[in-house]
Amino acid sequence: MAANTQGWQTLGKAKLESINESLPKTWRVESLPTNEEQQDVTGNYIRQYLSKDEIEITEASATTIVERTSSGQWTVEAVTKAFCHRASLAHQLTNCLHEIFFDAAIEDARRLDEHRAKYKKPVGPLHGLPVSLKDQFHVKGVETTMGYIGWIGTFEGKKGTGREKGFESELVKELRDLGAVPYCKTSVPHTLMSGETINNIIGYTSNPKNRNLTSGGSSGGEGALIGLRGSPVGFGTDIGGSIRIPAAFNGLYGLRPSTGRLPYQGMANSMDGQNSVLSVVGPLADSVGTLQLVVKSLLSREPWLHDPLVHEIPWREDQSKAPQGPPISFAVFRHDGAVSLHPPVRRAIEAVAESLEKQGHKVIEWKPPSHKRGVDIILASWTYDNGADVRSAFELSGEPMSQQIANTYGGDLSTKPPKDATFIAANNVAKREYQKEYMEYWNSTAELTGTGRPVDVVIAPVAPFSAARPGKYTYYGYSSIVNVLDYTACTLPVTTVDKNIDVVDPSFKPMSKSDEAIMAGYDPEIYDGSHVSVQLIGRRLQEEKVLAVTEYVAGVLKG
Repeated sequence: MAANTQGWQTLGKAKLESINESLPKTWRVESLPTNEEQQDVTGNYIRQYLSKDEIEITEASATTIVERTSSGQWTVEAVTKAFCHRASLAHQLTNCLHEIFFDAAIEDARRLDEHRAKYKKPVGPLHGLPVSLKDQFHVKGVETTMGYIGWIGTFEGKKGTGREKGFESELVKELRDLGAVPYCKTSVPHTLMSGETINNIIGYTSNPKNRNLTSGGSSGGEGALIGLRGSPVGFGTDIGGSIRIPAAFNGLYGLRPSTGRLPYQGMANSMDGQNSVLSVVGPLADSVGTLQLVVKSLLSREPWLHDPLVHEIPWREDQSKAPQGPPISFAVFRHDGAVSLHPPVRRAIEAVAESLEKQGHKVIEWKPPSHKRGVDIILASWTYDNGADVRSAFELSGEPMSQQIANTYGGDLSTKPPKDATFIAANNVAKREYQKEYMEYWNSTAELTGTGRPVDVVIAPVAPFSAARPGKYTYYGYSSIVNVLDYTACTLPVTTVDKNIDVVDPSFKPMSKSDEAIMAGYDPEIYDGSHVSVQLIGRRLQEEKVLAVTEYVAGVLKG
């Protein structure tokens, strides 16, 4: 056992050194502050290491970047180098990168510049747009570890497959064809099944706005990188909140589409073949316009011709504008009956509802079927095999699970047999019946909205906290309910924690031990300044509509 332990530690250390050695020496910062010395490394802090031109490029919107690279005002090479530099800084400050392939990206950028010079037109609608990718995506020439030491030097833990560094996920192919430039892959929690990003290779990925908090998970590296503008847009995945959680914690917009809208083909995953609640792929960015740009562009490639699970639904332009005529009807969800919201999250929910009411929109109370039932269904689906899949990945190297993962897959779970077909079938039936009941509740709101239509969008928390403190993310009910219903949802940044306003509520009475523990984790001094976001939830396959409404609400909040 000792030799095995030393083996995983040695492999993990060597992998981390190779990641850090991939950073150009001129971009390395010799003396970095501790989290306590410098909690917030966004904005002016990271800008001190960048040139004026690099700041202009990396803080431009994706739409502006594409316009300028397509016209030749900016070269793709200059844009790519600027984002590579800022990404290298982001990694040094937050541990957000798993794979760095800047040299290959710069070569791709030069080819795009040559194409434009020769043909006087861009390659596609994403010409010259740098794109970061969660370390589930396979990229040719690049390793995929998904945070597992046992996957180093393999293809998803297997050797001799012929796919090692030679295979590319479908979405990556589509991005390249559209003119985008992949340049790095971002950190994830090993197994992907955590709202905190931690593994035995890069350690813990912290929140750049407040490094005492988590960047979220499982697309936590994306959240931290984009939060520092080390990427204009990135792609993550979501099976229980893994796009929305890091987007919310880092003040970003993150789209969780319904299953079958964007291609997942050819991606690494945990528990592959568990089909009760599927993971989905979606983008994170600092504007709704960027999300619209990349989703519309990807759908123009007709991904249903290359991924058998993608629906043949092109971009619907008629649904991509905020509804005109009658006011938009909203509902607000304040408490799921299990866990209470931290004071700043409560304030954000109320701020959105009140702002919309002032605009003449009706906001009703959301009183759906029990969310506990839905959460129990999805939790059961995550442990059909009682953790056999994830344990087999850890056993490849002998590395231990982080405590965040052991909370779900540790303990005596390994001593129990996997669920049988009867159990899985019953859970699938329970899910279908729950979805039907929730659907009819949503339909019934037409009697309350005053528009003649059911509620358009629900305003809800992503999590009970604005971001979790390390080791304290223990409740996923607010995010995972969207997955079991397969609804479309997008995060909406609202405000930041203010310790003078968001004080501890002395009248709070917990409903359970979990409720008590989560509220006990709130400290206004620790949370001060962190991002506070909500999510806007629409019905299945309403991506265009949800994005349009999110953009509208964001405009209302900005005044």
